[in-house]
Amino acid sequence: MPEGKVRGVLAALLAHHGAPVSADRLIDDVWGDEPPGNPANTLQTKVSQLRRALDLAEPGARGLVAYLPAGYLLQVEDDAVDAARFSALVARARRETEPTARVTLLTDALALWRGPAFADFRDAEFTRAAVTRLEEQRLTAVEDLAELRLDLGEHALVADEIADLVAAHPLRERLRTAQMRALYRAGRQADALAAYQDLRGRLADELGLDPGDAVTALHQAILVRAPELAAPAAPVASAARPTTNLPVHLDAPVGRDAAIARMCGLLDASRLVTLVGPGGVGKTRLALAAAAARARGDHPRHAVDPFPDGVWLVELAALAPGKDALAPAVAATLGLRDDVGPGSALDRLTALLRDRRLLLLLDNCEHVVDEVAELAARLLRDAAGVRLLATSQEPLAIAGEVVEAVVPLEEADAVSLFAARAAATSPGFALDHTNSQTVAAICQRLDHLPLAIELAAARVRALGLDELAARLGDRFRVLAAGG
Repeated sequence: MPEGKVRGVLAALLAHHGAPVSADRLIDDVWGDEPPGNPANTLQTKVSQLRRALDLAEPGARGLVAYLPAGYLLQVEDDAVDAARFSALVARARRETEPTARVTLLTDALALWRGPAFADFRDAEFTRAAVTRLEEQRLTAVEDLAELRLDLGEHALVADEIADLVAAHPLRERLRTAQMRALYRAGRQADALAAYQDLRGRLADELGLDPGDAVTALHQAILVRAPELAAPAAPVASAARPTTNLPVHLDAPVGRDAAIARMCGLLDASRLVTLVGPGGVGKTRLALAAAAARARGDHPRHAVDPFPDGVWLVELAALAPGKDALAPAVAATLGLRDDVGPGSALDRLTALLRDRRLLLLLDNCEHVVDEVAELAARLLRDAAGVRLLATSQEPLAIAGEVVEAVVPLEEADAVSLFAARAAATSPGFALDHTNSQTVAAICQRLDHLPLAIELAAARVRALGLDELAARLGDRFRVLAAGG
């Protein structure tokens, strides 16, 4: 990785993306009040090192940094820069009129965020305007997405997923309004009222203000259980559009891009792929990300939708062992009536799926692995259009199964995940030279398991980094306390 000043030059060029930056401005941005002895020559050296680093990453890329009469210019297309791609997707979402299409665009936009904007330079003066603009766009996109998902009836998921963002940005009234509405529709009226009281107290203490008219009106409506707050009726799915029940995540899995791409390739080549690994390693999240990519048809070879009958998640964690329960659970997830016709529940389900083309994600199979193996073998034999993606702590061990082991994160990815989640829940947290070794040690103590890392990162706000590291001798108690 290039040294700090070289990355500073790249950050400064990105902060002024699309416009040339004079040498004097670059020197001021990168070195501030402590310029080097020969600023012009030192800048040229750092630019040369940046070009060399770009060329090593991709031959020919050194030409991306051009020198013009007006200064240095980073010559890259908008779709090569995550910030520009994010803004473009958000703009497309606002022009889109179909709600589910808007949800997809906003979800794709937010998935580009893998941590804070300009993470290593977020406190530098030259990135401040860009960081502020991008963070505001991100929060607005989150609010847009939350409101859309509430309109689609996803109140329980929204209530859980935006809790950390509300904690990080407690004075954003629109975000609070979405949270209150989601909590109320999820049957948590007391929590919705408590959220309002928390907002009211913070506004009074920190700004000397009262809540705005919109959130106050919502509070009053919750108090009297106003009929207009009821959850909307489930929308009727368009026959021309695949349906899915996959949850929409507001953050992307960190360090799994290559694994997701590999999973999509395996699903193209095989009808049954099983992700295996220990608890907490991220099997479910990886499977959901791969399934979501296939639901969107991200693969360039897919001129025709490979799953016109949808991509469906069947959650098995709460399913009691016994083969008579599995087939009805799958049918219920798909909205199929399987209580009519001869034969067993599995016979009827197979008959219903015989002519369908869909992807089933069977999650948490380990406690019903024999039952899942029987169902999978039957569908592979008799329902040629059905593909299966399973997560389990052990393989199904049937013919046609491709087993993919999910391993813990590499150290760099584990550290990035911890930093991203800690920054989301603990305002002001940033990874730097003073804490990077502590974060790496925490991730190592947690065996680089994503679930453990996310739980630990959520405790930074309450304990602080050093105290968290000190308490990990009893990590099960510490992580359980994080919720």
